[in-house]
Amino acid sequence: MNIRLCNFNIKSTQQPVLVPGSKSESNRLLILKAWYPSIKIYNLSTAVDTVKLVRALESFPNDIVDVHHAGTAMRFLTAFFAARENCKVTLTGSARMQERPIGVLVSALRELGAEIDYAKEQGFPPLRIRGKKLSGGTLTLDPSVSSQYVSALILIAPQLDNGLELRFKKKPTSMPYIEMTAQLLKDMGVACHVDQLGVTISPFHGDLKAKEFEVCSDWSSASYYFSAAALSPVGTKIVLTNFVSNNLQGDAGVMQIYQLFGVSATQSKGELTIEKISDILPSQVELDLNETPDLAQTIAISCLGLKIPCKLTGLHTLKIKETDRLLALKTEMEKCGAIVKISDNTLILKSMGDCPEDVVIDTYNDHRMAMSFAPLSILNSIVIKDAKVVEKSYPDFWEDFKKIGLNWEVF
Repeated sequence: MNIRLCNFNIKSTQQPVLVPGSKSESNRLLILKAWYPSIKIYNLSTAVDTVKLVRALESFPNDIVDVHHAGTAMRFLTAFFAARENCKVTLTGSARMQERPIGVLVSALRELGAEIDYAKEQGFPPLRIRGKKLSGGTLTLDPSVSSQYVSALILIAPQLDNGLELRFKKKPTSMPYIEMTAQLLKDMGVACHVDQLGVTISPFHGDLKAKEFEVCSDWSSASYYFSAAALSPVGTKIVLTNFVSNNLQGDAGVMQIYQLFGVSATQSKGELTIEKISDILPSQVELDLNETPDLAQTIAISCLGLKIPCKLTGLHTLKIKETDRLLALKTEMEKCGAIVKISDNTLILKSMGDCPEDVVIDTYNDHRMAMSFAPLSILNSIVIKDAKVVEKSYPDFWEDFKKIGLNWEVF
């Protein structure tokens, strides 16, 4: 489904928007619930990725488990199935998933005694996994490729007889997501320590300290409302309701970042109010997004719309996401009149021309490409191809943006 976005003017009176629960928190809690069934989860994400994980865990022990595009599910289930006794599965995914590396995680699990074989190309899914009781111990891992490798190991660590001592070879990427995983274990009562050097987790077979978890609203999803406010006139307000916040998500940093664009955010009684309070903008923006790479597309498009040159670094993980996000951003931003330079971990927006009306934005099977470009329709009508791709993380995205003033039609 392609849609045309036009006449996007944020309403002065609008329906508050209920942002869905965090996909990141939900997926971690689902793995923990598979180990500890007494756990109860509230405000679970409605994302397709989360649905895929639920179905995979419910269908276990099927011979073949297909997670399609769900990268988090692929990594978490690799570790989960490897540590699950008497499990025998082939874990697979979409064609793009089979291009996304998983060798670092597989090697680490093999060091712990796991039995995992590659069904096709070495270092990539599909994987043949024969689950067994793993004793745990000490291992060293490169966490710079993906923080999800570390989180996948953390989530099985309490089940290991000797726990896990994980030492980092390099500086971790997306460190807040590693800390999120560790904090959920601590809330359960697991002895867990995490810092820039590594993670230490003790085995856990006692009573849970916490059995009920309410998933925080998703800050990555909230970021698109910050972008919409940034591209709107001073005085524009957007209210996100029932906004549960526990500050576990690194992308909560969007509040501080968007102050650069004259946007403020306040939380009170379960509501997050986003407001454009100033049109005084910086001459350029430089940000290291190593800890929050999922915000890169949103920020880049905000800078494009506001015609602010920017240099975004710490983006090395973007090349192995749903698409090569750096190349995709460069291609689509240049359709909008920009000059963009990229390297393996950097995006530089050098200059901006006028964006043509009804420019067609390709989404590359990437939900964040669709959602990050949507606010640009405040300035120009645009066409989003394969708009349903947002279902991966935010199925109600288009309807929710309609509540605040976005007009769209099937194209």
